[in-house]
Amino acid sequence: MEMGCKLSLNEVMSKLSSWELTTDGREAVVKEFKFVDFKNAFSFMTCIALKSEELGHHPEWFNVYNKVKITLTTHDVGGLSEKDLILGQFIDSQYEK
Repeated sequence: MEMGCKLSLNEVMSKLSSWELTTDGREAVVKEFKFVDFKNAFSFMTCIALKSEELGHHPEWFNVYNKVKITLTTHDVGGLSEKDLILGQFIDSQYEK
């Protein structure tokens, strides 16, 4: 499977089951992460940023103090791709640490 191919919503949701579909009409998934404080939230974001650079795939995100809200989509395909699955699974694994 090519990394840039559009995947079905069912395929993505079966592998990123803790994420939710966005409500803005796009084919994208979103999840909010909560931390003890800003330092932990920012450390998490830094880890994700480094992996994003490695993958060449960057999330949309929003941070306020101890909360990080991340949206994943692949603009090139107009939906979700293998890149979103890889990054989403990485994000979940880092949050669980």
